[in-house]
Amino acid sequence: MAEHIRYNRNRREFLTDCFCGTGSLAFASMMAKAERYNPLAPKPPHFEAKAKSFIFLFQAGGPSHVETFDPKPLLNKLSGQKRPAEFGDVEYQNVNANSRLLGTKRTFARYGQGGIEISDLLPHQQKIADDICVLRGMYGDMVVHSAAQYQLMSGRVIPGFPAMGSWIAYGLGSRADNLPAYVVMPDPHGAPEAGQPMYTNGFLPAVYQPAMFRAGKRPVLNLELPDGVTLERRRKTMELLRAINETNNGEDTEFAARMSAYDTAFKMQTEAPEVFDLASEPQETRDLYGVGKPDTDDYGRRCLLARRLVEKGVRFVCVVAGGGGAETEWDAHSDVEKNHARMASLTDRPTAALVMDLKRRGLLDSTIVLWGGEFGRSPESERGSGRDHHNTGFSMWVAGGGFKGGMAYGATDDIGLKAVQDTMHFRDLHATVLHQMGLSQDQLSYLHQGRRERLTEVHGQIVKAILA
Repeated sequence: MAEHIRYNRNRREFLTDCFCGTGSLAFASMMAKAERYNPLAPKPPHFEAKAKSFIFLFQAGGPSHVETFDPKPLLNKLSGQKRPAEFGDVEYQNVNANSRLLGTKRTFARYGQGGIEISDLLPHQQKIADDICVLRGMYGDMVVHSAAQYQLMSGRVIPGFPAMGSWIAYGLGSRADNLPAYVVMPDPHGAPEAGQPMYTNGFLPAVYQPAMFRAGKRPVLNLELPDGVTLERRRKTMELLRAINETNNGEDTEFAARMSAYDTAFKMQTEAPEVFDLASEPQETRDLYGVGKPDTDDYGRRCLLARRLVEKGVRFVCVVAGGGGAETEWDAHSDVEKNHARMASLTDRPTAALVMDLKRRGLLDSTIVLWGGEFGRSPESERGSGRDHHNTGFSMWVAGGGFKGGMAYGATDDIGLKAVQDTMHFRDLHATVLHQMGLSQDQLSYLHQGRRERLTEVHGQIVKAILA
């Protein structure tokens, strides 16, 4: 019923809908001047939330489901043969009539009380089997990287729409007064194919854009005050900027976003520099993440920082693994064994460490951790030992935040070609994680060019079978 529908609304929409006539406009003007609010202040969820924070471990390029979480004995048996006609057809970029089925060299075993099958490619993630829910029936609409990455992040196959992190920051605000609400930590090798547009705020006000942190030991530059600039001088500068902003009445969203960024930067300089100092962590914790080890130092640092950020109240963190091209992504066109062994060696230990660390610190129950890429890899070979892009059936996993652990949900067919049981489209995943954050996919909307837009585009199904 209409009276029960509550939208997140910007101030312009509110004034437009609620006031008309000269007297009302005068009242609106008075309200506008009186309204001095922080757009990133915490907002109540639409209903009771299971999770307060969200960490997305984005595995760019497309990890192979049949090498990780979805064993296919028949695929191994038929390796080298042409795909049987009864499995049907799918659209590929490079697999063609001359391609043959390709078995995996990986071995699978059951782990945890739920007996989840995980391959030997991911020995550390085997240890968190009781905490993760493997989604084996995932599928999307696009078979090219950029369009699939846009859909994974924003629910659309083209750029220009807000990413999950921006939607969640818009719907819930920030729990941290001295840190950004939404952080992206890119891979040091470069951007994935869709580039930075896949993470952006789209048509949402600019204040909901992500803060991009660098890889390495200094994720944020210039946290220290410049030489010769005292804290009092910097404070007076901020007070002047705030005074200028008040004359603007918040109508210029770009200016408001810049002001919010200045304010957050000032608070980061004065209140939160210690969050970036990983040396303050016990050696045991740094070892758990692989910090200091050649293969895992980078991703380990970023995963550990993600834990520290959500611990301090950051709402959404995306930690990207892969970028800069096929050889430095999960994009195994030429040799799936070589490619995936390399990517797993960089990410497996830090990934498992993050879940373990959140759990032992009492944070996993209130933090969603999502692992996966924009699609999987083809059952057929490409170039003899590689696998092509594959969007019709693949695996992701989710942990914490009120999701069931120790289970696998959904299935692909016997060769891993298509999702056939308990299937989940990206929009279903989006609807379900929003629900766990206390957000209704329908109420979380924004009026753009005369239409109320939302993350799920059309209605996604909340998958209750995977909720605790």
